[in-house]
Amino acid sequence: MTAPATGTLHHVEVWVPDLDRAVASFGWLLEALGHVRFQSWATGRSWRLGPTYLVVEASPARTADRHDRCRPGLNHLAFHVEDHHAVEALVAEAPRHGWSLMFPDRHPHAGGEGTYAAYLENTDGFEVELVAGTRPGAPARAGG
Repeated sequence: MTAPATGTLHHVEVWVPDLDRAVASFGWLLEALGHVRFQSWATGRSWRLGPTYLVVEASPARTADRHDRCRPGLNHLAFHVEDHHAVEALVAEAPRHGWSLMFPDRHPHAGGEGTYAAYLENTDGFEVELVAGTRPGAPARAGG
């Protein structure tokens, strides 16, 4: 295995108020996207895809019980998804795992006409974006 390229993400750690809820929502989503369970300890779990892993941890050092994506800090995590069919399959299954569709009136183009994506929020206020990619000929856009 070659070493990861300099500058690529090593891991992302998300502090959560309830580990069981996080495992139910993030665990389902990450495994549906091809991540595999990686680590487990009393207050946390992680899932790996390639050289990068994502941690959810209910740290006793956290200072709040709910994530507010509109405050300074992390707004959302965005994941590549194979195609629009896969996005829609995830959207259909998501409510059974603690996720709800955001911006349903603009779905699947809430990120702009050049995108096909779903924005989901879990019961703890964390947002994910599932991106099927841009339509052919559409200009690329920064941010999300």
